[in-house]
Amino acid sequence: MELPLLYVTILLLNIFDFSSGITYNKGNVFTSGGLAPSLGIINSTYTGIFHFNLTLFSDRVYWLIDIPRENITKNTDIAAVEEWLVRITLQHGLNIYTTEGTLLDSVREPILQWKLGTIMTKNDISKLYPHVVDLKTAKCPCANDVVLLGFIMNTTLDGVYIGLSFSGFWNYDDTTWYNLTDMVYSQVGEEHTELSMVDMVLTNHFLVILTSLGLFISGDLRFPSSSFSRADFCGFERVDYIKGKLWYNERCFANRERFEVDYVTITFERNRTLSEASSCFYSKEPFLEWLPCLPPISKGMKTILSTVVTFLVDQEQSSGVYLFHNQKNTTVSVRILKNNKPRLIQKFPIFLFPSSFSSPVGMTFHPRSHFLYAYGNQVWLSIDGGNTFELIADFHDDIIKNTYHSFYTSDITFVSRSGKVYLTKAGLGRYSKIGSISDKIFTLYYDHMGFIHKLTPDHFEAAFGNSKGIFGQAPDMGFETVLAPQYITLNEMIFYAYVPENEPKESIYTKKFNDIHLGKLIHSRKTGTAYIRKILQHNTPKGFLSSVIAEIVDPFGIEEVHESSCLSSSLSINQAGNFSYKLTLQLQSKCNSDIEKTVVIPGYSSFLITRILDNENALAIATMPETVPHNMTFLQGSWFLYNFGQRDGRTWNIHSKPCNYWFQQHDGSLSLNVLKYIDLGKSHTLKIKVIPNTKGVQTLEIPLLKVVVGNPNLLEVKPITVTLNNLHLFGYFQGSTSLAFIVWGASTECLVTTFVPMLKSSCSYLKSMHHIPSEIIPLEDWMSGVHMDSQGFNMIKVLPINYRPPSNMGIAIPLTDNFYHADPSKPIPRNLFHKSKKSGKFKQCANVSTREECNCTNDQKFSHAVAFSDCREKVPRFKFPVTQYPISLKIYSEDGHIPVETPYLVTVTEVNNRENWNLSWNFSMQNLTYMSMLLMPGVFLPQGSELFHFRVSVVPGVSFCNLGEEFQIYVDEAPLPFPGHTLIALAAAVLLGGLIFIAFMFQIRNIHPWDTCKKLIRTNNVNSTNSTAN
Repeated sequence: MELPLLYVTILLLNIFDFSSGITYNKGNVFTSGGLAPSLGIINSTYTGIFHFNLTLFSDRVYWLIDIPRENITKNTDIAAVEEWLVRITLQHGLNIYTTEGTLLDSVREPILQWKLGTIMTKNDISKLYPHVVDLKTAKCPCANDVVLLGFIMNTTLDGVYIGLSFSGFWNYDDTTWYNLTDMVYSQVGEEHTELSMVDMVLTNHFLVILTSLGLFISGDLRFPSSSFSRADFCGFERVDYIKGKLWYNERCFANRERFEVDYVTITFERNRTLSEASSCFYSKEPFLEWLPCLPPISKGMKTILSTVVTFLVDQEQSSGVYLFHNQKNTTVSVRILKNNKPRLIQKFPIFLFPSSFSSPVGMTFHPRSHFLYAYGNQVWLSIDGGNTFELIADFHDDIIKNTYHSFYTSDITFVSRSGKVYLTKAGLGRYSKIGSISDKIFTLYYDHMGFIHKLTPDHFEAAFGNSKGIFGQAPDMGFETVLAPQYITLNEMIFYAYVPENEPKESIYTKKFNDIHLGKLIHSRKTGTAYIRKILQHNTPKGFLSSVIAEIVDPFGIEEVHESSCLSSSLSINQAGNFSYKLTLQLQSKCNSDIEKTVVIPGYSSFLITRILDNENALAIATMPETVPHNMTFLQGSWFLYNFGQRDGRTWNIHSKPCNYWFQQHDGSLSLNVLKYIDLGKSHTLKIKVIPNTKGVQTLEIPLLKVVVGNPNLLEVKPITVTLNNLHLFGYFQGSTSLAFIVWGASTECLVTTFVPMLKSSCSYLKSMHHIPSEIIPLEDWMSGVHMDSQGFNMIKVLPINYRPPSNMGIAIPLTDNFYHADPSKPIPRNLFHKSKKSGKFKQCANVSTREECNCTNDQKFSHAVAFSDCREKVPRFKFPVTQYPISLKIYSEDGHIPVETPYLVTVTEVNNRENWNLSWNFSMQNLTYMSMLLMPGVFLPQGSELFHFRVSVVPGVSFCNLGEEFQIYVDEAPLPFPGHTLIALAAAVLLGGLIFIAFMFQIRNIHPWDTCKKLIRTNNVNSTNSTAN
């Protein structure tokens, strides 16, 4: 197959985004100084650094780099593969300029190889806009820039219409639109009407589309086609399908393990009838069999009728998580999966939400993590697989209808029915309001780099750098009430939120601090800022039902005499009722404007003025009744007024705090989502550094990180330091889990608050064992076929065409099935005997007629693997005798290479079943500082000749990997094999003995054959002379 992507060509203009947000556009400064940027290509397991060439062209400055595709990846098969992050960096002096992007392997991405339906034109799409009532997106788990957008249609127009983008919906015109209507009608018949898409999910290898006429599943996306199948749910009709929902736990299965599989759930908004198995069904790929979410209930068991709102499969803990709801309560139940089916036995006790969580909408896992969110009129977070939940947000009458997630930045966006938009970070116990959306028809979507996009039927908007373009200016998170400040220390104060006595009960919550204010900053309109560290809910003192403890960043401004003439008088305090106090001035003043202001007296309770009685007296409530100075008078200048009221417009507001922490990985990794493999019994150390950037705010002497393991039964995690920034991980069982480092005190404004590496207690696809040959032969010598040693012996053997090694029956009777240097067009040597004719099978060259048609690559021609023996042409050559050939082995992985030593025990076999070799062991140490090769086996070949093909395998039980390596040696110039030597020696001995015996007999009989010969010679000479004379 001819690849459409042979080179990655990047033309980088002289524009860089500096860390401060300044655009630097002086490329001639860089080029004249001989500077060029570097390009890093990064994913969870790979980091490659490439360097641009400095080039001048037409008086313009630019940098150009061409990277052959095989320098990044050699695989071309269609599979779920990670999208790469591209980071371009240039250092100039003390400044570092950086820009980022993504790189997609379009050759391998499964959904891009499919033709989903009939391609639509832009004019066709524009005709659909008036009929669209909602939008749905589905993005590829491994490449979030590959995304589908589906139109949900009203009843006036039938059809299933889906747009496909491989660039993250940055440009509307780059979207390819497909009409899948014919596909649906080919399955259900054209007599059905009111067809529309309802929901869809894109898994690693399948596309699942829920329509108003049924559920449709694509074929395996790794095998390009356009076929879909329909799943049947007995008893469910269109009225049920249009209210159905699909649920999916997004996981990237690049370099897929055998225990990794996708699950999809469909739920219907109705209770099941007696004839129906369930109103919730789930399936694992290839999604051919859909099973009820609830396991069969044994007879006699009591059950409470509840609706399954959501069912998700927790792949890290191999459990099923249910969100149930009925008229009385909302619960979460976790059950163990056995053979991919939930059991009746509960894994944890059922978690009962409070009655305030009255409108649950759904439940979702944050992608590639174990953070589980349940949402509705409240948002709850579980970090232990559904055992416990923590309240994150309470929206009361408003309901969260959708959540949107970015695995890269850990952003989570909640959108409510009223259009308000909230932001949190994965695992973080705080959130912020970031704006609102007024569009009636829209959806949100995070691309691969974590930029959020607003999608509408006719246009797309992207938030580049911040979300102001989509959600407007960051809103004030304050609420309409009066605050009363109370100093605790010089640097800390409590702000009490005032609730009037006549406030209706149903709106009291609008006058109280809540979870959204944690970690935010209180700003005064006059001057001053304070950082909210803690939120308190209480019933006393009277009139104050909530408060916050805040650390002063900048001192708050007090009222001056020209703003309030009351400050020029002394002040006395007396009790005026059970919960109110009368403040009396010694001098009459007009202080009508001081209502809602707070009197602050150092060392005593503060007083919020609620009513002005006359020019001398006012009523107030105390923030701390226990410290009220009864019947005391305070002179002018010893008491102060603060204005946090709202009489002339609210004088205070609350906004998010700027990012207050820097996150750094000590292993030099450039990826925020790394994948680490831990082999059986091995360990790995993760080092994370968190640097506080808290100017003006006290740094707490407590750990800054919270570490959470998704599946604590899989890995043993040991903190090395008390700050929990170094972890030692040990793997004993096969599986995968996420490990979360959460900077619990970070602001939602930070790019990184949560670092979620994925850990696999499994075999790394990068781990392999390699044989280190005793003689290193350069590649150019392999190509030429000549490499002489010091004795002038050529150490490369060019194998004969269609060569097969000898067997135990002799050189002329090969019995192996493996051909070397195969050529189907040439005769097969050593093929005279019947057993030899029955053996020998082509592999790479099967069913072809010439060697050129075998399509052997250079890598295959130099491979020692028996699978590519057809292509192997040249092998290492040794001169007989080879008394000991050292087997030197090393294990290579993403962490480097190590020698094969204990506990890696190995076995050695000959793949062609040759037996004339032995294995000896040499106990030695090559380096006294460490045991680099404790057991160094050698292959001893006393009588063998020609080709030996060995396979070295690590014994099972010491590694999750099936580690093995093959190598070949050719023994040449060997003596004749047995019995050739014996027969020649015996014949020579018999001949020599016979000659000696004949000589001995001649001596005894006095026979002198030499004298007789002389006489005969003389006689012949005389006869010759006479003949001449005559």
